[in-house]
Amino acid sequence: MTTTLITGANKGLGFETARRLVEAGHTDELGARFVQLDVTDDACVQAAVKTVEAEGGLDVLVNNAGIEVRGENNSIPPAVDTTADEMRTVFETNVFGVVRVTHAFLPLLQRSEAPVVVNVSSGLASLSRLSDPDSPAHFYQAVAYPTSKTAVNMITVQYAKAFPNMRINAVEPGFTATDLNGLSGTQTVEEGAEIIVRMARVGPDGPTGGYVDVDGPLAW
Repeated sequence: MTTTLITGANKGLGFETARRLVEAGHTDELGARFVQLDVTDDACVQAAVKTVEAEGGLDVLVNNAGIEVRGENNSIPPAVDTTADEMRTVFETNVFGVVRVTHAFLPLLQRSEAPVVVNVSSGLASLSRLSDPDSPAHFYQAVAYPTSKTAVNMITVQYAKAFPNMRINAVEPGFTATDLNGLSGTQTVEEGAEIIVRMARVGPDGPTGGYVDVDGPLAW
């Protein structure tokens, strides 16, 4: 049995990923069984580690929890309006939360025969895409969210190098209709979860240190 922990699995992509992995035979700690886990709270994360350890350990970690700051009418705030406090709030969940949870669960993952970490990134993390005037992503003007996801990509690369026995990858689910974007996405959670589920199920000989979507590798 493969035991999986998914952060932010109470709704959206995390919930759908949990449902799919349970169908595939994983025991998902936030889908089949609930574990209280606030990725911004050290004590809460440590308590979750103890709970998961007591139930047998961990094989797969999916860092899915994330936030995005939007303005009135779900508008994307321009760069000129971005404050340090806004950046700090987004990074606390999207970046520091990934590090906090991954670091805390590393001892359990290292005991697994086939440890896997999936970091849910975004196409907006791609410097290539956002700097290309011909890319659809070029329109996106906010600073905090894409910057946080670019940091997640770097965290993925560095962790993958540091732990060659693990399969650690960043994934781009696509523009999915979730509460994060006010349900304005162009695809369903079923479609968005596809790449998360796929990378959560890679074997010991699978890819690591990558940034991929459902069609394959993406340009950093």
